Amino acid sequence: MTEQLWWQTGIIYQIYPRSFMDSNADGVGDLPGIRSRLDYIQSLNVQAVWLSPIFPSPMHDFGYDVADYCGIHPLFGTMADFDALLADVHSRGLKLLLDLVPNHTSDEHPWFIESRSSRDNPKRDWYFWRDPAPDGGPPNNWLSTFGGPAWTFDPHTGQYYLHQFVSQQPELNYRNPEVLAAMLDSMRFWLDKGVDGFRVDVIWMMIKDEQLRDEALNSDWDGFNPYDRIQHNYTHNQPEVHDLIREMRKVLDAYDERMMVGEIYLPNDSLMKYYGQDLDECHLPFNFQLILAPWKASVVRKLVDDYEAVLPAGGWPNWVLGNHDQHRLATRVGPAQARVANMLLLTLRGTPTCYYGDEIGMENVAIPPHMIQDPPAVKQPELAHIVGRDPERTPMQWDDSPNAGFAPEGVQTWLPVAPDYKTRNVAAQDADPASMLNYFRALTALRQSEPALITGSYRSVDAGMEDV
Repeated sequence: MTEQLWWQTGIIYQIYPRSFMDSNADGVGDLPGIRSRLDYIQSLNVQAVWLSPIFPSPMHDFGYDVADYCGIHPLFGTMADFDALLADVHSRGLKLLLDLVPNHTSDEHPWFIESRSSRDNPKRDWYFWRDPAPDGGPPNNWLSTFGGPAWTFDPHTGQYYLHQFVSQQPELNYRNPEVLAAMLDSMRFWLDKGVDGFRVDVIWMMIKDEQLRDEALNSDWDGFNPYDRIQHNYTHNQPEVHDLIREMRKVLDAYDERMMVGEIYLPNDSLMKYYGQDLDECHLPFNFQLILAPWKASVVRKLVDDYEAVLPAGGWPNWVLGNHDQHRLATRVGPAQARVANMLLLTLRGTPTCYYGDEIGMENVAIPPHMIQDPPAVKQPELAHIVGRDPERTPMQWDDSPNAGFAPEGVQTWLPVAPDYKTRNVAAQDADPASMLNYFRALTALRQSEPALITGSYRSVDAGMEDV
């Protein structure tokens, strides 16, 4: 194990900052709140903390619409608060990862404000601007993942701009080398501060077809989610994206032991390319298969076997069971199987990533219609129960006091606290040797004490039965 780096031997713990701990009674979690809970995080035997976006943002997509890549949103605190958190994390021997969102900015980012000011602005080509189609409509048939066309008309300049998410998230044009140079500088800003790496949002979508051709219709579309009506063969997984990722990796490699996790929802044959031909791209291309697969032993066995079989030489595996975009683990598989699932996650070879609250078995929370905030659910209310991500982003359940100890009594939390918080919370489970929390801690301690569970080889064993 002495040859392995921290991101290979450690466990990554994802925190959704809005929902972890509110220190100033405004109903929203913040950096001082996270700092106040570092004892708890350390008790989980994890190695790294990954924070979902904390940058200045108008919050149209809750921080994934970045208005300044080198600042801290006042909602979460100040840069001094961040520096204090980073210092405390490092003093405990832990690492800190930030969420980098390079595919798009906020429409309030200074780059876009300049870009949309006139057709001849020097930053016009930093984004995608195109004339209307002959009928006056969008330039092509591309769709937003959050519903509707991926183009919005700007009356001031008479052109459309591209956005694959909400209209306030214009897409950066990485075919302009100035854009990549600016993003790499943003990375250096945080690396110089001592940040240990990045989780990179939608990294496989950063380059688009140069000709902006129409995407093919999806013959397998089930008629349900409109976004699936086309194949996204010109907006996802373009060959040139690997050139960008290699440049990002070079920046990381100029610092000691920094790393990059890429968010990539692709099948194995495409996913493996994101390690790079010479392992010079993502250290860990996110492997979401356990999240997406039916929870059946034969299915899980096959996906683990198939994934292990195609890993490139020297490529390090990784596994994840939950995140801020997917329904809660305990909701997907049930409370009892959530224990089994965590056992699998924490004993498979490779790096596990755990989502806050999964260690106590938190479940999806029903969101009253007047409190729904997630853009795809707001835009497509008829699909809210499918596409809405609010249910898995609710406040952490610390104890049985009002607001589950996340915020003081009388404070309106940004999302509702789960109704089961009085019995399902950290304090209650801390005192119960058989709880999910102590089971999780036992598994993480076992993992860290047994080299075979981290660096050992893997093979599956046939149980001779289907209903395992």
